[in-house]
Amino acid sequence: MGWIMPYLVKDYMDKEVPTIEEQVSVVNAAKTMMKSGKGFLIVLKEGKLQGIITEHDIVSKVIAAERDPSKTNVADIMSFPLITIDPDADLLKASELMQKHGIRRLPVARGGIIYGVITSRDIAHQFGEYVERSIQDILKWSIPFRF
Repeated sequence: MGWIMPYLVKDYMDKEVPTIEEQVSVVNAAKTMMKSGKGFLIVLKEGKLQGIITEHDIVSKVIAAERDPSKTNVADIMSFPLITIDPDADLLKASELMQKHGIRRLPVARGGIIYGVITSRDIAHQFGEYVERSIQDILKWSIPFRF
C-alpha cells in the first residue's frame, strides 16, 4: 500500500511572529504592527498566549467605534480565545479550521508555545505546489505495478 506525503503546517508557516503584551495601548500596538510589516500581533499575558489583534480589529473596534486608541488597551479589542493549530497538522485541517471560524490567520502552537503563524495567503501561495504534489502522489500509487 502506498504512502502519501503529508503537507504539514510547519512546512508552510511563517516563523516570524510579532507579539505584544495585552496591557499595551492600541496606538503602540499599531506602531508595533507597522514595524513588523504584518497585519496582526499575537497577544501575550505575562508571556503566555492570550489572543490576536489584527488591522481589522483596530479599524472596526476602535476607529469605527470612535474609541480613543491611546486609552484603549489591546486586551479590550483582541480576539480570544486564541484558535491555534498544531505544527504537525496538515494544510487541509488548517484550511478547514480557518473556514469554520472565519479567520485568515492561524497561530501554530503546541503546549502553549508558539512556533509560527499560517495564513490563508500562505496556503493560497502554496496551493499550486500542493495540488501538483498531490496529483503526483495519487498517480504514483494508483498505477499498478508491472512485473
